[in-house]
Amino acid sequence: MAEDIKTLDDLKDVVSQDIGGVTGAPAEERAPREQVRDSLGRSYATGKRKDAVARVWIKPGSGKVVVNGKEIAVYFARPVLQMILRQPFQVAGVDGQFDVVATVKGGGLSGQAGAVKHGISKALQLYDPSMRGALKAAGFLTRDSRVVERKKYGRAKARKSFQFSKR
Repeated sequence: MAEDIKTLDDLKDVVSQDIGGVTGAPAEERAPREQVRDSLGRSYATGKRKDAVARVWIKPGSGKVVVNGKEIAVYFARPVLQMILRQPFQVAGVDGQFDVVATVKGGGLSGQAGAVKHGISKALQLYDPSMRGALKAAGFLTRDSRVVERKKYGRAKARKSFQFSKR
């Protein structure tokens, strides 16, 4: 930096000038996020979790959720998985106001539920950017990057060794 920062007030001045990654642009001048919708009034997003990838479309409606052509109660039979899918709507305060159509590939049911949840969250914040704060605070917009560790040669699994024998 060209100038030396010696007090907290100096630091506040520098930070207020450099908000948003644009040097010298105050917060008021940053462009607000825009709604992203297609010609049918839907928002689209891709959600990922483990090996599962979900393509999610949301549009205003009665709260109907269809995953791979099946109702949510049929595709995700466990109540815990259904609860995971409803979390973004409850956090955003729009429970029962959007219809969801999702297609999911890869992974197991738990990973697929997490992928649909991630996709719904991203699509909601694209549909209405004012929901972004609540969804981000709940951690729903962050992709959970944990994946299964690969198996190594000379090992039984990723880290487990074969049983040791002296003879």
